[in-house]
Amino acid sequence: MPVIILVADGVRPDTLSAAMDSGAVPHLARLRSDGGLHTVATTWPSVTGVAYTPFLMGRYPGQVGLSGLRWFDRSRRVGAHVGHTRSYVGLGMRHIDRDLAADAPTLFELTDSSLGALTVIGRGLRHEDRLGRGARFVARAALTHFRGSVRGWLDIDRDIGAAVVRRVRRDAPAFVFAAFTGIDKASHAAGHGSALVHEALSQLDDVVAELRHDAERSGRWEKTHLWIVSDHGHSAVTGHDDLAVRFRNAWGYRTLAHPWTLGHGHEVAVMVSGNAMAHVYVELEQRTRPFWPALRARWEAVADALLARPSVDLLVLPHADDAVEVRSARRGIAMIRRRGGRYSYQPLDGDPLGIGPMDWAGSRDAFDVTAASDYPDAVVQIAQLAAAARSGDLVVSAAPGWDFRSRYEPIKHCSSHGGLHRDHMLVPMLVNQPVRQPPRRTVDVMPSALVALGLPVPPGLDGRSFVSESASLALSGVS
Repeated sequence: MPVIILVADGVRPDTLSAAMDSGAVPHLARLRSDGGLHTVATTWPSVTGVAYTPFLMGRYPGQVGLSGLRWFDRSRRVGAHVGHTRSYVGLGMRHIDRDLAADAPTLFELTDSSLGALTVIGRGLRHEDRLGRGARFVARAALTHFRGSVRGWLDIDRDIGAAVVRRVRRDAPAFVFAAFTGIDKASHAAGHGSALVHEALSQLDDVVAELRHDAERSGRWEKTHLWIVSDHGHSAVTGHDDLAVRFRNAWGYRTLAHPWTLGHGHEVAVMVSGNAMAHVYVELEQRTRPFWPALRARWEAVADALLARPSVDLLVLPHADDAVEVRSARRGIAMIRRRGGRYSYQPLDGDPLGIGPMDWAGSRDAFDVTAASDYPDAVVQIAQLAAAARSGDLVVSAAPGWDFRSRYEPIKHCSSHGGLHRDHMLVPMLVNQPVRQPPRRTVDVMPSALVALGLPVPPGLDGRSFVSESASLALSGVS
């Protein structure tokens, strides 16, 4: 049975619900009536591209090589010509597939018949089945990006949507993954509730209408899974605290940061994602990752200075692969530990996440403990990112109203994402078929798609299927 995943990049659950309730997107509202609308947690960092990993791989991005939109490579596999750094913005986007762990398969690699559109992750997808490629399209997207043209991104969404409808109508691929970025661009420029966002949602509604019409006419609709998902939320930004500038000009460190990554002798690398989180790397001459206990003596003053900034909400300090310290200037310090698939959260001096002690809970219970807090799924998300080999030595999440980058954004940001607080971490999942159990996280999408497609689920995934295997077999006509 076909699975179609449409990414409404950057849409918030409340924004989508309000649009459906108002009657502005009737075809999306009809999906809600047929199947349901769920609110789930995305992954940290909550940023485009990186947060597509759960949809297509069922894994947290840090664990398969994508610690952020930008990162510093201590191993020096990334060349000196880019400062041993990676950025998945612009031309750097082409490196994502090769940076992914080779032993973690994508949905494209596991299905025989796929179509992808504007997908940052495309490993396993044939060139002819990838929409949004080629010199002309790249030139158009680059011009749109550097002009900061939100209207141009909406036009791209409209054209991509039409191309997806044509290809699905012609080829009926088993699996479709298409991203629509106009909502995110419009949210950055005008806010998540703006008229531009509603226009982008209306365009997506038109795509859903066409896909449904074709599937009903061909008798495939009852066997089709059509899911609308988002990779991150959004929240208003009133202050930009450029961390690279602060490290360089205020604190006197030779600082490596995008887009200028040439030169030598850097002491600190500041790698911003989203722009409400950042990896900070220190002692860059070290080829293997140092942990906080070995860095504390020299860098404690920097940690204190970061926490003193009104822009910094949480400071994450990895102590080991299975232990990480979390600090808040106002709410104190706690330790998160991981043992296999179980997690503990122990306040040491205060309670930075505001959830109270948690003793060795499984992943699902850890989600439930944090779901209603300001930091849904934060225990698991902090643990997975802190354990990632490519993560920073100090990791910061922005306070509401702030982000960490004030320059080089073609679209001036009045709204941002990337952080750990709920406005960024909670996203909608709209499905056209009832689910076996409510989904919790975006990592649940990939195993659910495999079950719906009647394919085996590989071991080692971080997500669990919300699709009933028996229902999937019944819909596909298998008894």
